[in-house]
Amino acid sequence: MKSLAELAAIKAKMQDKVVLREGSGQIRVVVGMATCGIAAGARPVLNEFVQDVASEGLSDKVTVTQTGCIGICQYEPVVEVFEAGKEKVTYVKMTAEKAKEIVEKHLKGGNVVDAYTITAAQK
Repeated sequence: MKSLAELAAIKAKMQDKVVLREGSGQIRVVVGMATCGIAAGARPVLNEFVQDVASEGLSDKVTVTQTGCIGICQYEPVVEVFEAGKEKVTYVKMTAEKAKEIVEKHLKGGNVVDAYTITAAQK
């Protein structure tokens, strides 16, 4: 970085990602980003959610954020989806590919992807 103009360009480029993480949408996606989650691959999962929510035009209704330890380390990476008036959905053993599918089917289509939930993992 050599100038204030470059810094401003970087800020403008990253602004949509910051808004997604701090927004106030009807649906809140929380990715566990404690040490165990990061070690298991949570960072690409978080990045995929942020990118796909933005590219699908869901920024007005979906907030993507991160948290520390969710408390179920054996199932990392863990993602929780909170929707007003509905029961929390906990997705486990997440990957970026699974995140892409959840954006399409759950966040956009309204259908929980049961195969990736903690209930399915415990069977």
